[in-house]
Amino acid sequence: MTTPTSFTKILIANRGEIALRVMRSAQSLGYRTVAVYSTADTLARHVLEADQAVCIGEPLPRQSYLNIPAIIDAARQSGADAVHPGYGFLAENAAFAAACAEAGLVFIGPPAAAITAMGDKAGAKALMAAAGVPVIPGYQGEDQSAERLAREAAAIGWPVMIKATAGGGGRGMRRVDRAVDFADALRSAQSEAQGAFGDATVILERALIAPRHIEIQVFADRHGHAIHLGERDCSVQRRHQKLIEEAPSPAVDADLRARMGAVAVKAVLAIGYVGAGTLEFLLDAHGEFFFMEMNTRLQVEHPVTEAITGLDLVDWQLRVAAGEPLPLAQEQVRFAGHAIEVRLCAEDALQNFMPQSGQMREWVMPEQGPGALRVEHALRPGDDIPPYYDSMIAKLVAHGTNRAEALRRLQRGLQAAVALGVATNQAFLSQCLTHPVFAEGGATTAFIGDHQATLLAGLSRDGDTTNHRRAAALAALLLHLSDTDAGPARELAHRMPTLQHFELNGALVQGTLTQPGPDQFTAHLDGDDSRLQLVTASAGQARVLIDGLAESARWHRDGAELLLHFAGRAWRVNDLSRAAATRAGDGASDGKLRASMNGRVVAVQVAVGDVVTAGQPLLTLEAMKMEHVHAAPCAGSVVALHVSLGEQVAAQRVVAEIA
Repeated sequence: MTTPTSFTKILIANRGEIALRVMRSAQSLGYRTVAVYSTADTLARHVLEADQAVCIGEPLPRQSYLNIPAIIDAARQSGADAVHPGYGFLAENAAFAAACAEAGLVFIGPPAAAITAMGDKAGAKALMAAAGVPVIPGYQGEDQSAERLAREAAAIGWPVMIKATAGGGGRGMRRVDRAVDFADALRSAQSEAQGAFGDATVILERALIAPRHIEIQVFADRHGHAIHLGERDCSVQRRHQKLIEEAPSPAVDADLRARMGAVAVKAVLAIGYVGAGTLEFLLDAHGEFFFMEMNTRLQVEHPVTEAITGLDLVDWQLRVAAGEPLPLAQEQVRFAGHAIEVRLCAEDALQNFMPQSGQMREWVMPEQGPGALRVEHALRPGDDIPPYYDSMIAKLVAHGTNRAEALRRLQRGLQAAVALGVATNQAFLSQCLTHPVFAEGGATTAFIGDHQATLLAGLSRDGDTTNHRRAAALAALLLHLSDTDAGPARELAHRMPTLQHFELNGALVQGTLTQPGPDQFTAHLDGDDSRLQLVTASAGQARVLIDGLAESARWHRDGAELLLHFAGRAWRVNDLSRAAATRAGDGASDGKLRASMNGRVVAVQVAVGDVVTAGQPLLTLEAMKMEHVHAAPCAGSVVALHVSLGEQVAAQRVVAEIA
C-alpha cells in the first residue's frame, strides 16, 4: 500500500489557457491555486483568476516560465505545497520535477526518473526497442558534432528528420530532403531547441512519407495500475505542429486500438510511470505503427479524449498525485461519439504561418454548453498578445454522436468566433475542415503540404470571389457610416455618391457608394454592383441585407483602419482616403530588409561587405518559439547591419541594408 499524499494549495507553473484549464479542475476539488507570471502577463486572466499570484521575472521564457529557482521560490513565498507544470515549458523537465521534490513540493506529474527515461527521445527509443516495440531507424548517439550528424543522416538516407530530444510541439524539428540543406537545418533545429527547452541535443530518424500521427493517452497510478484511454489522430500539422486533432482516429479500428493501447500500457508499466502521459506513433498506409516518442505530461489536445470518455483528466492527475488509485479499470472505460479540436493561433497563413502579436481589439468566443463547443482560451477584448510565447490563443472542441455531426458543430462554432486586431488562422482552419480529404477522414501528415495551394487559394480574392465582393460592399457601407459625425444613422438618404478607396485584406478596392433611399445603399466597386439595406446597426455590430441576403457582422473602427468579422472570418480594411496604405515588407526595392514581426535575433548569417543574392538568408528572428529566416530583398552587397545576436527587435524595424 502506498501512503496518501496531502496537499492543499497548487502552484501552476504555466500561463494562459493552460493555467486556467488546470485551475478549473483544481478549484472544483477545493484546492487553492497560485499563478506565476512574467512582467508581460501582469494583467493576464490566469493571474487575476488564481487565488494568489507571484511575478517570476521578465518576459522571455528563460527569465520567467523556464526559471526553476524563481518558480520554487514562488511556491515558498505563497505557501503552495504542490506544483502542476501544465503542458509545455517545464512540464517535461526532469530537473524541475527533482527540484520540486527536493523543496518538499508534490510534483503533479511523473517521477523525475520516468521523465528522464521517456522524455528524452533517444533514451525512449532505446527502451522501446528493448521492449520489442517497433521504432523508426535512425541515430541517437552522444556525438552531436555537425560532421558526425551529417554522416549519419547520409547513412540513413534522405529524407531525414532532425528532432530535438527534449520537449515537443514540433520545436527543434526539421525534415531534410537533400544533403546540401542539412547543415542549415541542423543549426536551426538546434538553436530552436536550445531556446525552447534549454537543450540542443538532437536525434535523426528516417522520414516516413505521409503517415498518420496517432497518439495513445495513458494513465498510471502509484498502486501499479495502468490503462489507456484510446487514441487521438493528430495528423493535420504545419511545421510539425498540430493544428487539428480528433478522437477516435478515422484510421484506427477496435483491433488496432487494442494492440496500440496494449503496447502503450506495457511501456508505462515497464518504467514505473505515474500520472498522465501520451505515447506517439506513426501509422503507415499498411497499418504498421512505429514508436516516435513519449510525452510525459498532459497534451494540449486532451479535451477530445475527455469529450469521448466523459472524464476530467486534470481531476485524475490530482487524484493520482494524492495517492489515490485510478478511478477506472481498463474494462470500465467507455467511448461515446466523436470529438474534433482546432487550435486557433495568432499567425498569418498567407505569410508562411508567421506568428503575430499585438492587441486583440475584439474577442468573442462561441457560447459553451450542452451540444455546443468547448472553448479553452485566456483572452479578453483589448488584451495584448505578446511575442514571447506560443502562438496558440484558443482551442475549440466539438463533440457529436458521429464524426459528421462533430465536424458540422466545429465548423459553425469556428466561423462564429470573433478575433479582430491580430491575424489568426481562423479562415485557414475552416478551409481545412471543409476540404474533401479531411472531411472524408483521409488526412495524413502530408495533408497541408499536399493541399496547401488549394487551402490558401480559398483565402484569396480570386479563390473566394463571392465573399470578397460581399465583404467589400459591407466595408464600404461601414466606412461611410462610421465616418459620419452621428455614427451609423438612418438620416443619410439621397446624399451624393461617395468615393470609396480602400484595401481589403491587402487587395485594392475602388468605386462609389450611393444612397437611393433611407437605409438603402448601392456599392459600385471594381465593376460590380451590390445592393445593401441596413436592418440594424449599433456600436460594433450590424445586420445588413446584401443583395437580398441578411447577414450579421461585427466591426471595430480605429482611424483609417476598420476591422470586420463577416462570413466566418476576419477582414482588415485600410481606408486609403484617410491614410496611406502600409504593408509589411514595403521598401524591399530600396534594399532595406525590415523585421517581419517582433522577435529576437538568433542568427546573423552575413557580415557587412558580403555580396548576396536575392532570397539569400541574412538573419533569423525567433518569435513565439518559432524561427523565421529573413532573406535578402535583392542582390547586392551588405552595407549595414542594424542588429546584433540576441537583440530584441520590433516589427518593421530596418535590420539590414543592401546596396
